[in-house]
Amino acid sequence: MHPSRILLFALLPLFASCQLFSEKPQADSMQHNRLQGELSLDAGQLLLRPCQEQRRLVIANDGATGIMRDAADLLADGPGPLFADLRGQLAASQRAGVDGQLTLSRVYRLQREGQGCDDANFKRTILRASGQEPSWSLVVGSQGLVLNCAGQAPLALPYLEEQLPEGRLNLSSEANGQRLVLWVAPQRCVDSMSGALQHLSAELRLNGEVLRGCAYFGGARDD
Repeated sequence: MHPSRILLFALLPLFASCQLFSEKPQADSMQHNRLQGELSLDAGQLLLRPCQEQRRLVIANDGATGIMRDAADLLADGPGPLFADLRGQLAASQRAGVDGQLTLSRVYRLQREGQGCDDANFKRTILRASGQEPSWSLVVGSQGLVLNCAGQAPLALPYLEEQLPEGRLNLSSEANGQRLVLWVAPQRCVDSMSGALQHLSAELRLNGEVLRGCAYFGGARDD
């Protein structure tokens, strides 16, 4: 074989590798964002004003989430802001007077009560579950969980997490004489007292007692 041809064939893999590494990764056009803010109803459409911002986003894709019905029910309860914790895809909007559109993929929660935009612990929270009659709450972070039950001092415990099929998960702890198991499942859940809507149902088994409630993922969990 002619020497020049041998050299050309030898360089072909090099050219291919240069072409491969010179290609720029494409941006993820379907990236979804999680936003918290206040919801309002204007001319039959829901608008979100994100926390600490002045822009207003029109909410789209109501049919998949049912947010229009749920938000209308909560707004009808009386005056005051309606806090929303949502995930969706941001885009431009054709509607005048708004700054964009949020096409929803998930409603984490809607609530009239609570800290809302002023929750300083939200970004550090992995999961928060709570229930009524009797009142209880459980906050999960990277260092452990804190259980609050009516009439008792807060209890900090380590925990183990088990991922289960269909988006369910199990948290368990056995320390300080306590046996705790929390089961969480992706299911629309309404608080029996406040009417707040959350995206997870919760069942807490504490020393043989079964307590039920609702839950949501905090800002430290990107689910």
